[in-house]
Amino acid sequence: MIKADIPIAIQLRKLYELQQIDSQINEFETLKGELPVEVSDLEDELEGLETRSKKLDESIKNVEKKVAKFQGGIKDSKSLISKYEKQLDTVKNNREYDALMKEIELQKLEIELFNKKIKDTESQTASKEELLKGTKEKIKQKKKDLDVKKVELEEVIAKTEEDVVKLTKKSEKAKKEIDERLIQGYERIRKNYRNSLAVVTVTRDSCGGCFNKIPPQTQLEISQHKKVLVCEHCGRILVDESIALVEG
Repeated sequence: MIKADIPIAIQLRKLYELQQIDSQINEFETLKGELPVEVSDLEDELEGLETRSKKLDESIKNVEKKVAKFQGGIKDSKSLISKYEKQLDTVKNNREYDALMKEIELQKLEIELFNKKIKDTESQTASKEELLKGTKEKIKQKKKDLDVKKVELEEVIAKTEEDVVKLTKKSEKAKKEIDERLIQGYERIRKNYRNSLAVVTVTRDSCGGCFNKIPPQTQLEISQHKKVLVCEHCGRILVDESIALVEG
C-alpha cells in the first residue's frame, strides 16, 4: 500500500499534513454556510414562478380571444336581427312573418348565450389576473432575495478565494507525495464523515475521531511509524501526536 522508496513514517506525516490542509479548506467552505444552497433554491423557485407567470399570461390571452370571438358572435346576431326586422316590412303572409320572428327570437337567444359565456369567461380572467399579479409580486421579491444572497456569497468567496486556491494547490502537491492507494483510502474515509476527518491523532489514549479507547499495544505500534493503522471503531487512520514533528 505504501511506496517502497518513501518511508512509511514520512508518508504518514505527509498524510497528516494533507488532512490539516484539507481541514482548512473545509473551514473556508463552512464560512459560506447555507448560502450556496439558498442561492440554488431561490433560483429554482424563480424558474418555477416565471414558468407559472408565463402560463397564466398565455391563458389570459386565450380567454381574451374567446371573449372577442363571443363579441363577434353578438355582433353577427344583431346584424341578422336588423336584417330580419327589415324583412318583416315586406312579408306577404303569416307563415313568412312567423318564420322571421322565429329567426329573430333565435338570434336573441344566441346573444343571451354569448353574453353568459362572456360573463363566465371574464370571471375566469379576473381570477387568473389576480393570480398573475400575485405571482409577479412573488417574482419581484424572490429576485430581491436572490440578489442579496448572491452578494453575500460573492463577498465570502472574495474574502476566501485566494486562500482556498493556495490551499488547494498545497493539497494537490501533498497528494503527489503519497501512495495513490493510501490517498484513495483517505478520500473514501473523508466521505464517510461530516467533518471530513480521515487522519486523527491518538490523544489521551483515545481516537481523535470517535474518542474510543485505543489498546496500549496498538498505541505502541502507532508510535513506531512502521505501518498504517486504523481505529477499529470508526475506521479513521491513526497517528501519534509526534508525527507532526517527524522530519520529511
